[in-house]
Amino acid sequence: MATETPVNHWVIAPIVLPLLAGGLLLLLEKADSRWVRPVSLAAVVALLGIAGLLLQQADSGTVQAYLLGNWKAPFGIALALDRLSSLMLLLTAVLAVAALLYACGGSTGDGDRRGAHFHALFHFQLMGVNGAFLTADLFNLFVFFEVLLAASYGLLLHGASSERVKASLHYVVFNLTGSALFLIAVSLLYAVTGTLNMADLAAKLPQVPPQDVKLAQAAGLMLAVVFAIKAALLPLYFWLPATYAAAPAAVACLFAIMTKVGIYCLARASTLLFGDGQGGMTQLLAPLLPWVGLLTLVLAAIGALAARRLRVMVAYLVVGSAGTLLLALGLGTQAALTAGLFYLVNSTWVAGLWFLLADRIAWARGGDDALTPRTLQHGWKGLGATFFVAAVAVAGVPPLAGFMGKALLLQAAGATSMAGWVVSLVLASSLLLMVALGRAGSTLFWKPAGAPAPLRMDPPDASQLLALLGLLGAVLACAVAAQPLARYAEATAEQMLDRSAYLQAVLGAEPVPPAHDVRKEMRERGELK
Repeated sequence: MATETPVNHWVIAPIVLPLLAGGLLLLLEKADSRWVRPVSLAAVVALLGIAGLLLQQADSGTVQAYLLGNWKAPFGIALALDRLSSLMLLLTAVLAVAALLYACGGSTGDGDRRGAHFHALFHFQLMGVNGAFLTADLFNLFVFFEVLLAASYGLLLHGASSERVKASLHYVVFNLTGSALFLIAVSLLYAVTGTLNMADLAAKLPQVPPQDVKLAQAAGLMLAVVFAIKAALLPLYFWLPATYAAAPAAVACLFAIMTKVGIYCLARASTLLFGDGQGGMTQLLAPLLPWVGLLTLVLAAIGALAARRLRVMVAYLVVGSAGTLLLALGLGTQAALTAGLFYLVNSTWVAGLWFLLADRIAWARGGDDALTPRTLQHGWKGLGATFFVAAVAVAGVPPLAGFMGKALLLQAAGATSMAGWVVSLVLASSLLLMVALGRAGSTLFWKPAGAPAPLRMDPPDASQLLALLGLLGAVLACAVAAQPLARYAEATAEQMLDRSAYLQAVLGAEPVPPAHDVRKEMRERGELK
């Protein structure tokens, strides 16, 4: 029986809005219109409002399915909005607003005018990222991956330099290899189950014939490798430090969400497809995830300590946050997953803040981001204070949310068999990060060296200052709003571990009845029997 529930078209808005904005901006940029920046900024602000609205809707606990083409799943394409996907949309929108504001400001550095079609590519990447968070189908996840990657190639080369061309080559080759592996994995899953809808897969994987279980497991492990590439996890993280360090600051700020796309996909796969009660696929990734997460975290801390450039150190901080999130996911308990989701919010926004901050520090040093003493003759007075707050937030030091997230994770790990390893290695990596950040801060701000000529830094203009302060405020708000954030994270973890609501929403969604049933009208007139 067709449902009478009205369709919530806001679910598809985070995909359609960037698509339409990107197409319009292509035309405006080609015409060199003065409306490029206003239209682009208006679109990301609208996206932020939509993300906030969807988060409010998802907070009710209801999973909303949206049937594209009005075909019932699994035969048609479906989107699904739940607590996790709405949270990821909001994290992306906040980063997008800050990154675009920063790119549009300043007369120096890698602004939006250093290359062609920056704004169109920016919105196409948002379309791909948002689509990856909303899709309920593995093949369309591949499609959205390709959209966001194609746009990221252009953004990475914006204002091309030899360093960026070299980093882009590695980035493109590595991700194209991952895309090929993705296609093989989804082909194998389709061969053994006859579906790629994730809810339908979750229902059919326990019924895979015994002779096909090994094939399904191989496909699942290949998917995990693809997502590990996107998340920059050990041993597949080596492309990230050079790539993110070479990217323009605003682009790197937006790229802070890219590794979280990989973590999100691993979370979906491990809870929805490979959770308990999935036959031969039950806990397929469970033995690997916590150890990969721990080792990624430790090696990222060592990489940050060994970094000789500020941007490279910041890139390793991103790798470390991905390792921490994977560890929380791999421990497999609701408490650990809650801790990971709490940590996710702070780590995403503080990574974006770090990339913008590193750019300002580099310009204060005459374009040099090497961690060597230089005299700062001029500069924004808030630079050192912002560095201090960002360092406290990313190192997991009280009283900011980074500390609370790690404390919740250690508390959750205490109830597992890996408690000793988790506590010792998480604390050791945090110590290494504090040493790396403390050394970088003292070198940049407390060890002036004589310079043959005064260094000059143009103070950030209003939009750049707003971007920096906005992300800084978001990081501080995570600590102030720790209680509601923890409550939302706990409810999200509970929803992820209980697959029934997701399966019922996606597979139970009914197409919208037509406004005019032509066949019925013809039968009533006797024209059709």
